[in-house]
Amino acid sequence: MRLTTLACSLLLVGTAGCAGTTSFEGGATTPIVGTAPAPKPDAPPPRVVVRDNQIQISEKIQFDVNKATIKPESNSLLDEIAATFQKNPQIKKVSIDGFASSEGGADFNKKLSDDRAKAVMAYLTTHGVAKDRVTAKGWGIEKPIADNSTEDGREKNRRVEFNIIDQEVTKTKVEVDPATGKEKVVDSSTSDVQTADGTAPTAPTKGGSK
Repeated sequence: MRLTTLACSLLLVGTAGCAGTTSFEGGATTPIVGTAPAPKPDAPPPRVVVRDNQIQISEKIQFDVNKATIKPESNSLLDEIAATFQKNPQIKKVSIDGFASSEGGADFNKKLSDDRAKAVMAYLTTHGVAKDRVTAKGWGIEKPIADNSTEDGREKNRRVEFNIIDQEVTKTKVEVDPATGKEKVVDSSTSDVQTADGTAPTAPTKGGSK
């Protein structure tokens, strides 16, 4: 009788860390207290994506005020952009285009935006991107995407874009197999698509410049 009692006690100790209930033959059900593992957090959305004729970024590249010096906090974003080039060999050439708001002189903004575009290009080409896959140009106050009469609009106009001007595009024809219901590629062709000016279209502006 003592051996039977001792065995049951050992079983209870050995399973005390598990959630749920434990029952023994001929005995009552014993609840076991435990904590369920926390669910894994959702992965953050990517900051860099390829869409149509652009490599789009969801964050701005940060520079020192009135300079072409890239701030260290933007290095990780630029590393993701460099990795996007590596993952997409069909992208043959990208125009890195710098833009400015209407604040300040037009000549100063043109040079500043050009210097910033070239600074981004220099970073990428020293981090794995082939030099023949990128070019850089500053547009200054040209091609605004927001209203330059507001601070929010001017902030949006200060930007760097990555416009794809040469890429290979593969077109495939897919049919569904009636027997299996699975898709199968019946034809595929690859063509080289070039864009003379890959920059985004100009948005209409309201009001005067500051």
